[in-house]
Amino acid sequence: MSGLARQTGGVLEAIKFQHSVFALPFALTGALLALRGAGLGMGDVAWRLGWIVVAMVAARSAAMAFNRLIDASIDARNPRTAARALPAGILTKRFTASFVVLSCAVFVVAASQLNPLCLKLSPFALALALGYSYTKRFTVLSHLVLGAVLGVTPAAAWIAMRGTFDPEILYLASAVMLWTAGFDIIYSCQDVDFDRAAGLHSIPSRIGIAKALVISRLLHVGMVFLLVMSWLAMGLSWLALLGVCAVAGLLLYEQSLVRATDLSRVDAAFFAINGWVSVLFFVFWAADIWLAFGRT
Repeated sequence: MSGLARQTGGVLEAIKFQHSVFALPFALTGALLALRGAGLGMGDVAWRLGWIVVAMVAARSAAMAFNRLIDASIDARNPRTAARALPAGILTKRFTASFVVLSCAVFVVAASQLNPLCLKLSPFALALALGYSYTKRFTVLSHLVLGAVLGVTPAAAWIAMRGTFDPEILYLASAVMLWTAGFDIIYSCQDVDFDRAAGLHSIPSRIGIAKALVISRLLHVGMVFLLVMSWLAMGLSWLALLGVCAVAGLLLYEQSLVRATDLSRVDAAFFAINGWVSVLFFVFWAADIWLAFGRT
């Protein structure tokens, strides 16, 4: 049991389980937006929200553990990542693979508890989430693929609530995609030299850190624009727009922390600020949606 506990703790640390907060608030926002006109009772809403959370956490856990598994040999050669659980020998590949399979199974079960469309789409969602890990081996667009993995979460939650796909949720989904790609570019600036030596693909390793940061900033500008478009499409009030302003301010601060000549604050930009981006966005938009329900 002590060995199992160590392995479990090791895999949860390896996948940064606590960082599920990045995408979950956007998924919950998509779910709340879908509630309007869905005609669901409170019991059904609570049931679906619970399974959405389970599905989100399971999918992210599977994707992160799979990434650590197939990148173990790469991580072992990279000084920045050599101390991770798998290359350091704290975690075994067998246990990690079992964790991936279990997480995928939990995700499919969660999808089956939502509606038939969610169940039908679950293999495609898993293929996207797991397939991302291979993309840096052949394309600099890996950042956008990761963005798509997180970007589908609001749309998936919308489908979970309504059982149908509706195009108005695409603004929010696309905004999350650009946000994720933007901060992933910042994070990958740390590995420029290693990526070039190892033959891995990223925007910073292809065009340099300075130009990559410009692209990251443009992606975050695009995110704010798409959030405004989502606000308009959803017919929300000034409170949700204030949330967009809060996100814009946080992204501006995040970008100010990183320069081509100074990457010492990448962790603060990547982990702390992005957590606040998703949480504050959810708080403002959830409050707006809740007040709208109160008015009706």
